[in-house]
Amino acid sequence: MDMEELAEKIKGIIGDMPVYLTFDIDALDPSAAPGTGTPVVGGPSAAQVRKLLYALRGINVVAADLVEVLPAYDHSEITALAAATIAQDLMYLMDQN
Repeated sequence: MDMEELAEKIKGIIGDMPVYLTFDIDALDPSAAPGTGTPVVGGPSAAQVRKLLYALRGINVVAADLVEVLPAYDHSEITALAAATIAQDLMYLMDQN
């Protein structure tokens, strides 16, 4: 299923309920986030996650966090960049309310 379909399914489940949204950076494919404790080969790209978050506009996000960034495992710092970008997207979702 594409990200828009997934977002619609999520929205259908949560409706207007307040949501605490947490994102574990190790869900991303290691090519996008090598700096984490438990990398998941075959995970989504940062672009896919951002597309999903964008499609979730309108949900009632009351709080959010992002976890598992380990800079010592990523000398290129792409994990921190992906995390900062996704964290910003989470803040945009919270700012709608």
